[in-house]
Amino acid sequence: MSQPPELLQIRDLRYAWPGASADVLTLPALDLRAGRSYFLHGPSGCGKSTLLGLMAGVLLPRQGRVEFLGQDWACLPPGRRDRRRAQFVGVIFQQFNLLSYLSCLDNVLLPCRLSHVRAERCAGSAQEEARRLLQRMELPSDLWQRSAGTLSIGQQQRVAAARALIGRPALVIADEPTSALDEPLREAFMALLMGECREGGSTLVFVSHDERLAAHFDERLSLRALQALQPPGPPRPLQPLQPLQPLQPLQPLQPLQPEEESAR
Repeated sequence: MSQPPELLQIRDLRYAWPGASADVLTLPALDLRAGRSYFLHGPSGCGKSTLLGLMAGVLLPRQGRVEFLGQDWACLPPGRRDRRRAQFVGVIFQQFNLLSYLSCLDNVLLPCRLSHVRAERCAGSAQEEARRLLQRMELPSDLWQRSAGTLSIGQQQRVAAARALIGRPALVIADEPTSALDEPLREAFMALLMGECREGGSTLVFVSHDERLAAHFDERLSLRALQALQPPGPPRPLQPLQPLQPLQPLQPLQPLQPEEESAR
């Protein structure tokens, strides 16, 4: 059975925050394939959210490359990166990042208003797809026209998931989206998210500290283990020898002064 095509390829990645003297993330290699689901875990502060930003082209490495759908993010000007992200990437942020003054329905429709590509990939119209997703996420229809800022945490999470999934993006990134949910809600949300990604053919990269969720996914990725595979860096170049300074010519010896004749 043939492997699905590669969606994202990372090679020799190094990332440092602006002004920092040391890298916060180094990664020799990582390949993600289309339609697969990946559970990414690691201790706090190891660079998981930073890696998600690099995958989505929000951040750019100082060294190495991140190729998404065959295109290195760093080779694109900022405007084209933004358009490509809107077309092909859906993100469920840790804090959801909904626009509080927009209705739930308008929040879900936002990617389709930013990208005609996402709108064209909807099953039916974008409005119909947004309503289908909210219904699939089990958000009551009487809440759809309410502003997102009035919803509970669990309700906001479901709106954020529908927004990420609309238009069947090639890549869905989820940054600890279940951290505020109790177990029954968490399991229900996972079933909905996995089912929608599977039906839409989207690759899912899901970050969580809760390793019990790993069983839902095709592959489990430990960021610490991936970083530990890093080969040693290239040998340090030899420093050129400093040219020898020419020897100073020897000064002639001064003749010994004859001893004064002793007084006669």
